[in-house]
Amino acid sequence: MIERFMVKSKIPLPLLLLPLLLQAAFPAAGQAFRFQYQGGEKYRLLTEVEEEVWVDGRLSHRAEILNKISVETLQVRDGAGQLACTFQTSERAFGVDTSYAWAEDYESVFWRDGRGGYDIGARYFMPVVRDVPLFPEKEVRPGDSWTAPGEEAHDLRRSYGIREPVRFPIQVQYTYRGREQREGRELDVIGISYTVFHRFQGLGPGRGAVPVRASGRSDQTYYWDPGRGQPASYEESFDIVFDLSNGQKVEYIGTARGRLLESAELDKQKVAADIQKQLAERGVADTSVRAEEAGVTVTLENIQFQANSFELRPGEKAKLRAIGDILSKYADRDLAVSGHTARAGSYTEAQHLELSELRARAVADYLLSIGAARASQLTSRGYGYGKPLADNATEEGRRVNRRVEITILEN
Repeated sequence: MIERFMVKSKIPLPLLLLPLLLQAAFPAAGQAFRFQYQGGEKYRLLTEVEEEVWVDGRLSHRAEILNKISVETLQVRDGAGQLACTFQTSERAFGVDTSYAWAEDYESVFWRDGRGGYDIGARYFMPVVRDVPLFPEKEVRPGDSWTAPGEEAHDLRRSYGIREPVRFPIQVQYTYRGREQREGRELDVIGISYTVFHRFQGLGPGRGAVPVRASGRSDQTYYWDPGRGQPASYEESFDIVFDLSNGQKVEYIGTARGRLLESAELDKQKVAADIQKQLAERGVADTSVRAEEAGVTVTLENIQFQANSFELRPGEKAKLRAIGDILSKYADRDLAVSGHTARAGSYTEAQHLELSELRARAVADYLLSIGAARASQLTSRGYGYGKPLADNATEEGRRVNRRVEITILEN
């Protein structure tokens, strides 16, 4: 990049040269970057994306995308770790202060070595970017650069009906910028950038037009925790264009930021008992609590909304305020809100699913509005009548099944 202005230094020449002479006399120590793995280790990664989608030069829509990634190291061998990952993607409209609605879940199991190289099956859609970063064998010093191959994989099932992951190679440039203090820690800073230009051959079969070419770029600032041997956070800007077989151009422009999160192990039985006790002390009716694999779930049975709307009735809001106050004790945890219906009436399966989604979103948005959690901690999802707890043949059973659940997630 050419600088727009040039400013003459006011520092005397001998003083200006002194730091350079000191660097020459005492060069910075080299560092070998390596991922570190520990069997049984669990942690989370959170990424937030703001994205615009343009079709033939016209803005189609804007969205905010939340990716929550749970990682467990299954085993360690020869400096490599086998990682089991759950990827949850959620979305909301751009610029609105609401919770995120669930979009997709992915499961992946793969090996990653100490340098960051992947050994991953062709069937996995996630992660999108593989072999990035890929560290060099040798030590590096501030200012050193290197290049290495990488790969992107995209899920184009919903957009274009392509059933398999669409993968293409990338060539990545790295620059080690040195260390800086950030969030109370000393972190290594690495610049990462790459351009994309790939022609697809025989992509498909798909639904209608399919991509024939991908082009674009990504620029990242990557913060590395040397003590942990894992990334601390990153920031990215990107611009990716798909040229389609019908002549259309679809462009994705946006920014992303991500960070690694750690939480202490959740004593689910203890937390469930504590919440149950507090609900009883506050006289919160039509609720139950259970510990399960995902975390601790609070069930709101037979939840009531205003007629012909998804506005919560005042009594339900009071109940949620009490629950929100209890949940504030677990402010470092994510919350998953799920909606469920009773299979009754003339509604279709799709209508039941939509109804449950809207009810879950209404509860999640209310919890957000009263400060029970941050937007990035809240996701909502509807299941329709697919997960009944009781027999729909009886009124009592339908009452139990017509519910919203709030789960305090373990990881």
